[in-house]
Formats: sequence, structure tokens, C-alpha cells
Amino acid sequence: MATIKLTKNELKKQKDMLKMYQRYLPTLILKKQQLQTEIRTIDLRAKEVRARRADLDREFRAWIAVFGEAAAFRPEMVRVSNIRKGTGNIAGVTIPIYEGADFARGDYDLYVTPLWVDMAADRMETALSLDLEAEVLDQQVGLLARELRTTTQRVNLFEKVKIPETKGNIKKISVYLGDQQVAAVVRGKISKKNLERAAVEKDAADTAEEAGE
Repeated sequence: MATIKLTKNELKKQKDMLKMYQRYLPTLILKKQQLQTEIRTIDLRAKEVRARRADLDREFRAWIAVFGEAAAFRPEMVRVSNIRKGTGNIAGVTIPIYEGADFARGDYDLYVTPLWVDMAADRMETALSLDLEAEVLDQQVGLLARELRTTTQRVNLFEKVKIPETKGNIKKISVYLGDQQVAAVVRGKISKKNLERAAVEKDAADTAEEAGE
């Protein structure tokens, strides 16, 4: 704890700081709660997207197996040529938003490739799009989780360190200034009594001197 001055100016400074901490703390707590809620929501959405991806993959494999020509379709026939992203804002954090993707298809011989391969490529694009969406959702969670850690640290700093420390400083300064005020009053009374005693003694001396004349 830093050394503080035991003065009225320092007391005012500490009181102003306490007001600031108490004013910002509720905002930080609300931000922390909002981040926690958003992270849970996005994480749940990412799980749902991955569940859809897993279901699609199972359907895809079963669907290809029906044709008995699974080897005719190769994943490299479909590739991502462009990912479209926007930006959003949650609790002051800029996050990426998945808006879709563009795909390119490899060349293949239309004469020897089964007709169902085009349909399989469409399904593969859907699967890849779900993968990309899940990745962007993970990025959102990562960014919000980092902000949540920072916000939680600030909440703890205010609640457990700054506010108790400032209250302690205010109490310490107030007690010291109170003691100083009491001491000043006591010194004033003593000085007054000394002055009164001196005056009485002077009057007595003056009276004695006049009597001696």
C-alpha cells in the first residue's frame, strides 16, 4: 500500500476515488454478466452447428455408399475460394460474423464421372460452410473470453483491492484529522487557562505593588 498524506486534500482525493470506483463497479459487473451470457449462447450455437455437420457427414457417407462408387467422389473436388465475414460488436468487443463462403470445384471428366458427384459436391459445400461457421463462432468465443478475463480482473481489483483500500485510507485520514482537531481544542483550552492564570497572577502582582506603594 502506498503511503498517503494525512491531510484534508488527501481525504477529498480518496473520497473522490471511492465514488469513481463505486460508480464504475456496477457497469463492470453488468459487462461481466453480459459476456458470460454471450459466451454460453455462442458456444451452444457452435455445438449445434457441429452437430448438424456431424449429421450431414453421416448422411453423406450413407448416401454415397448407396451408389457403391464412393471412390468416385474426392474431397479435393471442392475447395473454398473465399470466406465472407462481417463484423459485430458485443459488450464493446469487435467480433467476426460469418456471412458465407464461395467455393470452387476441381475439373473432372463429365463422361466418366457419375452424375451423383455434382450432388455430392453440393453437400460437401454445405458441410464446409458449417465448418467455417463453427470456426468463426470459436473465434467469437475466444475474443469474448479474453475480454471476460480482463473484465473479471477489473471487477476483482475494484471489489477486493481498490474499494477496501480506499475506505481504509479514508478512515485512517479521518481518525488522524479527528485526533488533530481534538488535540487542537485541548491545546486551545490549555492556552486559555494559562492566559487566564497569567492574567490573574499579573493582577495580583499589580495589586501587591500598588499596596506596597
